[in-house]
Amino acid sequence: MRFSQLIASLQQGSAGLQDHQLAEDPELLSGASLDQAKANQLSFLEEGNALTTQLSHSKVGAVLIPPQDDLRVIAEQRGLAFAVLRDPRLAFAEALQQLHPRSRPKEGVHPTAVIGDQVHLGQGISIGAHVFIGDGSRIGAYSVVHPGVVIYEDVVVGEANELHANAVLQPGCRLGLNCVVHSNAVLGSEGFGFVPTANGWRKMPQTGLVVLEDGVEVGCGSTIDRPSVGETRIGAGTKIDNLVQIGHGVVTGQGCALAAQVGIAGGARLGDGVILAGQVGVANRAVIGDRAIASSKSGIHGEVEAGEVVSGYPAISNRLWLRCSATFSKLPEMAKMLRKLTRETPQ
Repeated sequence: MRFSQLIASLQQGSAGLQDHQLAEDPELLSGASLDQAKANQLSFLEEGNALTTQLSHSKVGAVLIPPQDDLRVIAEQRGLAFAVLRDPRLAFAEALQQLHPRSRPKEGVHPTAVIGDQVHLGQGISIGAHVFIGDGSRIGAYSVVHPGVVIYEDVVVGEANELHANAVLQPGCRLGLNCVVHSNAVLGSEGFGFVPTANGWRKMPQTGLVVLEDGVEVGCGSTIDRPSVGETRIGAGTKIDNLVQIGHGVVTGQGCALAAQVGIAGGARLGDGVILAGQVGVANRAVIGDRAIASSKSGIHGEVEAGEVVSGYPAISNRLWLRCSATFSKLPEMAKMLRKLTRETPQ
């Protein structure tokens, strides 16, 4: 794709194209990081990026930059093709979609797929090899079910969903529109519910639903459990990374982002736009307000106010955590001084 063609598509996008220079209008084959880019590749820089000086030496064919005078001067002096955008990162994402259009499997049902009784398959769907779909389930129009996917009975998959190889949807799953479930994710597995008795643990039947609202994406190896009653609900537009565990009865708001190895215990409530970084743990029935952020390895046991940024275990205000962590390395010296003062102080 010529850079001029890419510019034409970016003008229709949401990244805010402000200006551009075609230079020699390079033919672009792919995207790359600025330090590794070649003459037939596209890269980008965000405002304030520490890699600014790399633009002076990069072999990149074309670059997307923010409205920053020093970057524009470098690009012009080097004769690079460039575009000035309000959000270069977003533009790069849109450009990659143009440079690497995804192929869609052909429509139809593979002959090795096993389809149960009273299964409804919408128009334009693709069902891959060795897929199993249980009785009474429904697959919406234009959905793609890749090889090895297992869909139990009483599952509803909305339109234009994509289920990657070996994903599992257990009974009672309800998926909205445009959801993506990646390989080896398990939706609707039984929640961890047992009742203690004099004779050991009595299993609590898990009869509830798992609901994914529109535009949810679930990463590889992640699990979302169904509750004993009611539902586990993932809000529209929420993005879940690989190896995330979401317990029974959890409810998230819209547009949340959960990074790898996050664990959320049963009954927790997340507001809209919550961000949990890697390995954050959320305790049973904890409540996290809208747009709150928890940094990596935080442990949340109670309530986090809307918009708050927390860190540490147990999680506290990020500012306080930074002050505390700066003191950790000094604790041995402080303890030594305290023992000395204790010995010297008259009893």
